[in-house]
Amino acid sequence: DFDSDDKKISQVDFEAIEAEMKKIIKENLEISRFELPRNEAIELAKKLKEPYKVELINDLPEDEVISFYKQGEFTDLCAGPHLMSTGKVKIVKLLKVAGAYWRGSEKNKMLQRVYAISFPKQSMLDEYLQKLEEAKERDHRKLGKELGIFMTSDLVGKGFPMWLPNGFLLRRALSDYIMDKELKLGYKHVLTPSLGSVDLYKTSGHWDHYKDDMFPVMEMDNEAYVLRPMNCPHHMMIYKNFLHSYHDLPLRMAEVAHDFRFEDSGTLVGLERARCFTQNDSHIFCRPDQIKDEFKAVIELILDTYKDFGFKNYKFRLSLRDPENKEKYFDNDELWNKSENELREVLIELGVDFYEAKGEAAFYGPKLDVQVISALGHDVTLSTCQLDYQLPEKFELEYVDENGDKVRPVVVHRAILGSLDRFVAFLLEETKGNLPVWLAPVQVKVLPISDKFIDEAKKVYEACFNANLKVELDDRAEKIGYKIREAQTQKIPYMLIVGAKEVETNTVSIRKRSEGEIGSLSIEDTVAKIKQEIENKSL
Repeated sequence: DFDSDDKKISQVDFEAIEAEMKKIIKENLEISRFELPRNEAIELAKKLKEPYKVELINDLPEDEVISFYKQGEFTDLCAGPHLMSTGKVKIVKLLKVAGAYWRGSEKNKMLQRVYAISFPKQSMLDEYLQKLEEAKERDHRKLGKELGIFMTSDLVGKGFPMWLPNGFLLRRALSDYIMDKELKLGYKHVLTPSLGSVDLYKTSGHWDHYKDDMFPVMEMDNEAYVLRPMNCPHHMMIYKNFLHSYHDLPLRMAEVAHDFRFEDSGTLVGLERARCFTQNDSHIFCRPDQIKDEFKAVIELILDTYKDFGFKNYKFRLSLRDPENKEKYFDNDELWNKSENELREVLIELGVDFYEAKGEAAFYGPKLDVQVISALGHDVTLSTCQLDYQLPEKFELEYVDENGDKVRPVVVHRAILGSLDRFVAFLLEETKGNLPVWLAPVQVKVLPISDKFIDEAKKVYEACFNANLKVELDDRAEKIGYKIREAQTQKIPYMLIVGAKEVETNTVSIRKRSEGEIGSLSIEDTVAKIKQEIENKSL
């Protein structure tokens, strides 16, 4: 990172900077390490005119070793380790320059950050650069703009994406899809407010463990409210509002809910990480003897969903607390040990292949995270399932057991698609925007070859529309080749072409995004073919 008001680094400067780097490598300068007491370290940093390094030194613990590295005329504060000499560096490449707030806080000054990479071989650099290009092509922010999925505006605010018509249709398809699955499995859907009182979050424990990630408090009429970061407290209150018998359980409560988290501006990435998002959330209130069956049903729902989307490369992670970090979690060792052991035993009994990760639990309980491996090789958490004894205690939830006694239920938190926003980002990057026909915002585009075939094209459009297909008619006075290329760029799954031959034979010529021309069919058979593909959720 650089602080230089009088010189703005740009990619135009990269060639000269790389030439200087190669010169330093060729000189094979020795890189030596030395340590200094705190006072001397501060004096050296001041002498080098490095106020940021002075700040870092002052923030180091009293017993911290303060080390510097020196090569030629350059000396810098660094923990190390370093190579023995500059000649050990082989291949270097500057990648990009961007703004970065000092120490990641937007309250501090914006610095210039230069990104670079080094490899021992040119072939390794070439492979890396190729992966970077692939990542750019798959970037959901690029695809989201090109396909009219979403947009952002600095005036609206950082981290608040706005869904465009195509994006809304895609979101609605996902929401309808998962809600239909839940209804068939006995879930009851609710709708709760995006605000809650501060007292609600003090009761749940979010105020103690999650306050730093929440939006500031709003005070009105002597009441304090906050935008909710999650939906658990609202669902706890719905359960608490009614009397429950052991016969009533399990109660599977679900919601497609809007949530808000005040993420640091430097971590915001399009739909992948935003300050407002929509969760496919659910809370299952059950008896202890029902935990295994409920977890099994959730895992089966996850696997069935992943099959529909064609996800094959994923792994299960048992996320546990870090017992050394007491402040991060509810302080109840007995309940933590009980819930972690129970969840581990359930997974073993179900024959689920999993690995354990300490420190990844929610603050109220352990969880099963499904890590899906993306097309770029990244681990992405899509689905999660959590076992919770804590919130039923916090909210004093009860049901009447078979002996007439009031006892606590257990809560299973689960999200199958997780955040719909992040799920869309993942889908766009996985498919490069080539969404399957059942999900595509526009499934069919009708293309008349010229103006004289518009009336016939309208009949094709109406047949598709009446069959509930998402269809558009391109009746512009453009050449058919241009219309096809544009529809291909828009990644439309089906293009139905209407010209003289089609009018004469009462057919349409079918062109698929992935296969090109596949022949002609009657309008009725064409609609039936596309409908069948949608119903089968063909990929």
